[in-house]
Amino acid sequence: MTTGYQIEDQSALYYLTLQVVDWIDVFTRQIYRDIAIDSLKYCQQNKGLQIFGYVIMSNHIHLIANSP
Repeated sequence: MTTGYQIEDQSALYYLTLQVVDWIDVFTRQIYRDIAIDSLKYCQQNKGLQIFGYVIMSNHIHLIANSP
């Protein structure tokens, strides 16, 4: 679901918020936090994603990243 925000400069640094549908608290379980972290690591190793910081909340993730 898009809200109209789009990344225009592919090499710029962005602050992103990724939310769970209906704000369900899925990240209170370790297994789901691990899946999210593994996915971020995969993107770093295989897609060139550079992560400068992130925090996983109970139902959303904040991320500062870019992809040169």
